Amino acid sequence: MSLSKQLLILVSALFMLIFGVNLALSINNSKTYLENESLNHAQDTATSLGLSISPYMKSPRDPIIQAMVSAVFDMGYYQQIRLLDAGGSELISLNNTRRAAGVPDWFIALLPISPAVAQSEISSGWTISGTIYVSVNPAYAYSALYQQAKTSLSYSLAALIVSILTLTLLLRLTLASLKSMGHQAKRIAEGHFEKLEKLPWTSDVKELALTMNSMSQKIQDTIQSLRDKLEISAEKLLRDPLTGLYTKSLLDSDITHLLGLHTPAFLLLIKVDSLPELIKEQGSDTIDRLLQEFAGLIRRPAEAADASRIKAYRLYGGEFALLIETDDVEKIKTVCEALSRDMLELGRQFDKADLAHIGACQINPLESADSIKIAAQEAYEQASLIGPNSYHINLAGQHIARDIAAWKSLVFECVDSSNYTVAYTNPILAPNSGRIIMEEAISQAHDRQGQPIAIGPFISIAEKYAKIIDFDKGVILKVLDYIQQSGIEHALAVNVSSRSIKNAEFMAWLEALTKQNRAATRQLVFGFSAYAVGKDVNAHVSFFYSLHQWGGRVMIKRFEPQSLPPSINKQLKPDFIRLARDIGNGIGKSPQKLEFVTTVLEMSKLLGISVLAENILADEDHQALHKIGIMGVSR
Repeated sequence: MSLSKQLLILVSALFMLIFGVNLALSINNSKTYLENESLNHAQDTATSLGLSISPYMKSPRDPIIQAMVSAVFDMGYYQQIRLLDAGGSELISLNNTRRAAGVPDWFIALLPISPAVAQSEISSGWTISGTIYVSVNPAYAYSALYQQAKTSLSYSLAALIVSILTLTLLLRLTLASLKSMGHQAKRIAEGHFEKLEKLPWTSDVKELALTMNSMSQKIQDTIQSLRDKLEISAEKLLRDPLTGLYTKSLLDSDITHLLGLHTPAFLLLIKVDSLPELIKEQGSDTIDRLLQEFAGLIRRPAEAADASRIKAYRLYGGEFALLIETDDVEKIKTVCEALSRDMLELGRQFDKADLAHIGACQINPLESADSIKIAAQEAYEQASLIGPNSYHINLAGQHIARDIAAWKSLVFECVDSSNYTVAYTNPILAPNSGRIIMEEAISQAHDRQGQPIAIGPFISIAEKYAKIIDFDKGVILKVLDYIQQSGIEHALAVNVSSRSIKNAEFMAWLEALTKQNRAATRQLVFGFSAYAVGKDVNAHVSFFYSLHQWGGRVMIKRFEPQSLPPSINKQLKPDFIRLARDIGNGIGKSPQKLEFVTTVLEMSKLLGISVLAENILADEDHQALHKIGIMGVSR
């Protein structure tokens, strides 16, 4: 019940209590007054009538006495008039049984009024000649009392209605600011740090509003400070400290993402062959300068083109890489030739004519990231046989189109026949209790002979030809059946394609499913990679919002600074964040990683997001994550 209703009921109840007491006192006082007035009236009538008939009491049967008594009685205010002689014999007895018109019986029973009776002795000279008794009819008192009660009740009800209307208006004006502050608090909990521009006029409520504004500003400043700190620590993780190029972990992630999106690209592996000799001949300062100048050569293609299309990396030592999003072989040749000339010139400065070689390979969407790097290594080895500072390019074979067609047929047959299974692995445990918080549902497809199919190309082809929607439906249903049959209580993470959540038919199906299985779907946690979310934030914001309305939960997995800016989490509001493996592993020995994860935890707590880590190998890393308060870790 709202505060305004509670106050309204309380004030109305107090008003009714006061009104009831006042009405009861008023009616009781009126009743007492009318009884006293009736008694006085009866006494006055008895006295005056006795004086009027006393001269005629020498002859008690005188008709004048009857006429005078009847005249007074006929006025109608009396219930009974009796005249007795000196011996007590009744001379006259007049009675009126008239009842109060329009007065209900319950009112008469509730407020009984006894008839007022008065007497007066009649004297003739010095002797008592008789006694007269006068009783006033209470019907008139009842009528007057009932009319007064109705009038008092009418005015009181009118006053109550006016008071309630006035109170309602005042409460709305007064409590409108409290409602605004409630909305403000809700928005703060959602990560929107709004302020009340229009302050209430009530001093106490105004002070509360100012406190809310101050709190909102402080939380906003805190989160902004954490974001700035997060960006700084993320930049340290992404960049090689000596050359400023991206790190090897980012290269692996970028290749995986390109494979998932079928983005045409080339990987260029560049190695400084002369580095071991230079290390023996030159000092560390010279080697650092060489690597920095070499990194400048690698950076030139990225600076000359769209930075989002070309990235430069330092893997380790004198090994570098370029990832170029293009299918134009001539462009790759141009880049390689320019790098070859620049490397020749740089080598002369350090008295090394044969400084480095370049191996380039075209990314095949049906291969893995490891096989692509092996192909680049093979191209590099070919380049080292060609000549000083030379390059070699390995192109994808012409059989790719035929392989994709075969893959398409295999994927369609597998999905249509539900020839796939779901395994539950990678349990995430609470550090303190060891309780299972979440497991991941991993799907595995099989061919006609029952042999497992590489899931990477399978998902890639299914997404390309929109078969992923049926596949996601089937996996979700299998997971729900497992929950219901096994009776587990922990959460299960299910991977869903970004293409599925943008499909209206899939969304309608999922909504109906969640409404039919509310208890079970609460245990489902729909997982999306940070890279996929970052590619289409709006679609995922819409899905996250809809799923939360249906009672579901979502997780952003493989969270790393290069894939998804941390500030986007404010807009997405996931239930869980699962850190990328490279972030969690090695955290015990890396102050940069520890600083990054600690900042993520601090900001996530303010936004109500739980942080998880996966595949943590070393006990030292597990203890470091436990110490900073992470929710769950898998080993």
